Amino acid sequence: MSLNQLIEKCKNNDTKAQGELYKLFSGKLFSTCLKYSRNYAEAQDNLQDAFLTIFNKIEQYKHKGSFEGWLKRVTVNTVLQRYRSEKVFDIINENITEDVEVEVDEDEISVDYLLQIIQDLPDRYRLVFNLYALDGYSHKDIAEMLEITVGTSKSNLARARQILKQTIEQHNKKQNLQSL
Repeated sequence: MSLNQLIEKCKNNDTKAQGELYKLFSGKLFSTCLKYSRNYAEAQDNLQDAFLTIFNKIEQYKHKGSFEGWLKRVTVNTVLQRYRSEKVFDIINENITEDVEVEVDEDEISVDYLLQIIQDLPDRYRLVFNLYALDGYSHKDIAEMLEITVGTSKSNLARARQILKQTIEQHNKKQNLQSL
């Protein structure tokens, strides 16, 4: 069965087709959820919520553009909606700090460790960092998606980078001491 046929069957609430769609895309969408979630269990919950939203809104997909891109957009928006409802952006300092570059020595830091320290960031910093640095959204787009100001987006990105830089530097110092 083609992807278009599968989509049409999902639009008709065919549960078998929905199961197939889930099997086909759950891995990729789970990695998206994991990126924006605090931990593995929350990512699983977010994935389930995202698929419920996908199945409820699949009628809106008009076969224009990438279906996978549409799925990812719905997934990201579903996860962000959870954080908007939790009011993680209520207390925000809009002082924009200097832009911090985070350098990662791929030989010393594993991808798993990097993902873990990103997940450990406070919600508002993690969400802005992922949207900007990993998914390439502009501060204007992030501000609209998260219902914050552009200044808050920039400030949160700078703070996320500072925290990541400090964490990586501490990790590197620890590794260097252990190798002595």
